[in-house]
Amino acid sequence: MAKKGEQRAMLGLVCSVCKNRNYLTQRNKINTPEKLLLKKFCNHCRKVTDHKEVEKLK
Repeated sequence: MAKKGEQRAMLGLVCSVCKNRNYLTQRNKINTPEKLLLKKFCNHCRKVTDHKEVEKLK
């Protein structure tokens, strides 16, 4: 049975080089309490860079 409350949080991913928001994704707050750090392709930099999680989006 599902728990009450919001478990999945919408968040944006920001390029660590050029600081542009490139991706929107979700994460489960209970299973992954730490912030996300993913290697993704940045269209502005034209290369694969680290993307960090930013504030919660609605």
